[in-house]
Amino acid sequence: MEIRPIQKKDDDALASIIRMSLEASNLAIAGTAYFDPELKALSAYYAKSVNRNYFVVIGDDKVLGGIGIAEFCLEKNICELQKLYLSKKARGKGYSHQLMDCALTFAIQSGYSAIYLESHHSLQAALSLYQKYGFKQLSAPLYPTAHNAMDCFLLREI
Repeated sequence: MEIRPIQKKDDDALASIIRMSLEASNLAIAGTAYFDPELKALSAYYAKSVNRNYFVVIGDDKVLGGIGIAEFCLEKNICELQKLYLSKKARGKGYSHQLMDCALTFAIQSGYSAIYLESHHSLQAALSLYQKYGFKQLSAPLYPTAHNAMDCFLLREI
């Protein structure tokens, strides 16, 4: 198992993992990452700024999932945790914790003061993970985003 920054060769596998995960959760709907325009080229999206990074977990030479950090509100020095998804066969092996550690380290090293994320109440395993990492539930989104189908908003001060 290896965790490394995203490469162009990872784009198709990650798009497939994200879409299959959302389909399995009945979230292949407008207002979710399923229809994000950058989904087919995540490597290019995350390469656009030094304030962004996406980490992939690789096992047996295959992409098993990933996690991203990108700027959210630079005026307030807040980043967003984005697109934490694992393939079905990669779940339950601790990879989400290792990916979270990479993402949080990147956010800290990048000088962000807080990390924001949006999720859905039906994604209980993800919400439990976020709580373990010190994310606190907010009553509403910090700012409007394209992911208007999401109904759980969390923030972690760094």
